[in-house]
Amino acid sequence: MHPFDRLHAQVLARKSADPVQSYTAKLLSEGTAKCAKKVGEEAVEVAIACLGDDYKSKVEESADLLYHLCVLWAAAGVKPEDVYAELQAREDRSGLDSKAARKGIVK
Repeated sequence: MHPFDRLHAQVLARKSADPVQSYTAKLLSEGTAKCAKKVGEEAVEVAIACLGDDYKSKVEESADLLYHLCVLWAAAGVKPEDVYAELQAREDRSGLDSKAARKGIVK
């Protein structure tokens, strides 16, 4: 099993845990908007860390972002396998073509 799939399974398992005992359960109990806000905060922290020279900080902040993204997916009902399928579908398209297709731009 891929590490991200294990993380997702762990997040789902903690969904019903006591929010006093589990940070994951606490986040999920606060709703999708709170989880989305945390992803935004973590994304900014990754960006800032990557501007610096501290490699360990870049790795740690990236791990935090992936964890919070996984929590947001659980809150919003997004399945990792659907994201993987979307990524695979994009493999044979250029990034510019993919972006244009999402925005409805015809070349």
